[in-house]
Amino acid sequence: MSPDQIKAFIAEHDTFARHLDIELLELRQGFARARMPLDARHVNALKIAHGGAIFALADLAFAAASNSHGTVAVAVNVSITYHTAGTGPHLEAEAREIHRNFKLGSYEVRITDAEGQLVATFNGLVYRKKDAVPVGG
Repeated sequence: MSPDQIKAFIAEHDTFARHLDIELLELRQGFARARMPLDARHVNALKIAHGGAIFALADLAFAAASNSHGTVAVAVNVSITYHTAGTGPHLEAEAREIHRNFKLGSYEVRITDAEGQLVATFNGLVYRKKDAVPVGG
């Protein structure tokens, strides 16, 4: 299966990401880029990006990159570090594969604002199952 098929599958079936208007912009093996607008749904009481919204954006990019090889990958450990307040019209996340073998995969996700300023970094480890990503259903 192709990254385009996996991208379409994620766009259709990740209802939480759709709820937050997270868009998967690019997907290729071991890499994903996603964008989330910042509007009233995505900010906290201080009117900056809610940490949970930033995490959700990073998690979607992480999930897409780790499943991009066509086999199901599920998170077993993640961490996020917030570097600065998330503001502006949108945030973007780029997930890159750091290492992958037949059972595990490590990924780094950088979350930036519209000006390219680093907002957060997210690191994740997945367990790679033998099952194919169910793009057909």
